[in-house]
Amino acid sequence: MMKLPVYLLLLLLAAAASARSLDEVSGSFERIAATVSPSVVEIFVNGYGVSHGPGDVLTKQQATGSGTVIDADGLVVTNAHVINRATRIQVLIPRPQALKLEAQVVGVDTATDLAVLKIPAHGLTPVVFGDSKSVKQGQLVLAFGSPLGLGNTMTMGVVSAVARQLDPDDVAAYVQTDAPINPGNSGGPLVDLDGRVVGINTLTLTKSGGSEGVGFAIPSDTVRAITDHLRADGRVHRTVIGAEVQTVTPAMAAALKLAQASGVIVSDLDPEGPAAGADLRIGDVILSIDGTNVANVREFALTLYRHPTGASIELGLLRGAETLNLRVDVTERPEDPTSVLDLVRPDLNLVRELDILGVDIDAKLAAALHPLREDSGVLVAAMSADASPPADRFQAGDVIHAVNRTPVHSLAELRAAVAGLKNGDPVVVQIERQEMFTYIAFEID
Repeated sequence: MMKLPVYLLLLLLAAAASARSLDEVSGSFERIAATVSPSVVEIFVNGYGVSHGPGDVLTKQQATGSGTVIDADGLVVTNAHVINRATRIQVLIPRPQALKLEAQVVGVDTATDLAVLKIPAHGLTPVVFGDSKSVKQGQLVLAFGSPLGLGNTMTMGVVSAVARQLDPDDVAAYVQTDAPINPGNSGGPLVDLDGRVVGINTLTLTKSGGSEGVGFAIPSDTVRAITDHLRADGRVHRTVIGAEVQTVTPAMAAALKLAQASGVIVSDLDPEGPAAGADLRIGDVILSIDGTNVANVREFALTLYRHPTGASIELGLLRGAETLNLRVDVTERPEDPTSVLDLVRPDLNLVRELDILGVDIDAKLAAALHPLREDSGVLVAAMSADASPPADRFQAGDVIHAVNRTPVHSLAELRAAVAGLKNGDPVVVQIERQEMFTYIAFEID
């Protein structure tokens, strides 16, 4: 029997060990796919999007995305942007057999780009969440979803960065990964090698429109906190003190002669808010909340959100060279009604004679808009896709107060005022635009 040289024997043993290792790695990926895939769904959306040009025009659109099952009884988390302005949402469950079900929206939080849907299904396989705070740079991760409409797709990469902020004054922080993420992946899970969800895929930075290895996922700890709120109440309750803050940058620290670039600087105050009432001032640098250091806007917001409405907090701050503490009451941030297009459905809001989509101005919307001369009327949210000529008569943000001298206080009154108008009839619409009244005259076409 021929005796092999020692070096060749070692090479053969190394090759065999390497093959076994590759088989083990491949087997682990297969097990993860088998565990996670039943929890990943494809989402089909019919709705309306905005075509920007001379004016905002609402047009019919279709889109697909991904979702992640978080409860056996039909709860699915996805991105808010996936279902934005949807009139119909369907969820495709891949296993045990492909089944497309109608979905209802449980709650949406645009600030974190998360939404929870409910489908009429039971016995689903929910994902297991991991701790995103324990995620490390360089860690292997797998992204699941339906990129470009290709359902049940898995890609692999590493964690490129943890707690990545796209802007120093952005509250959101992401898990950055080079795992290929493309349009349609949004809402699918990013998992570790134990199959635990460490994030929900949400966006990419790209110049080509495809994956360039710079993808981002909402950390799992954020997802769990937000979905708990949405499941319980349909919205997220956030606390505020009536102050706008910015992260102190090195340039700010140098100009203000601060010892270090840390904390947040107060850039504006609500004159009626609790912070102004407690003598917080523009230019103050907040360093801590109840003794917990806040290095940037994200830490400030997260620390503040942990306090319930009605609580009292102590701010540690710098005012010039003076160090002082202020006690400030916490209030709840009101719902943001300024994203008017999210309130619009063409089947409910179209005023065909004027080629606009209008929204009633209630007290909440009036308070959110710039100061109005009259706190009633119909807000122009967008132009109809059938408008001709395109949006050169009205602009998004116009408030209609009268038609042919007939006062208009609501969408119903506006429809009544134009109901008898025919093609060729002249019409004069009184609007408020940027706090000024003006008339728009044209013929119905």
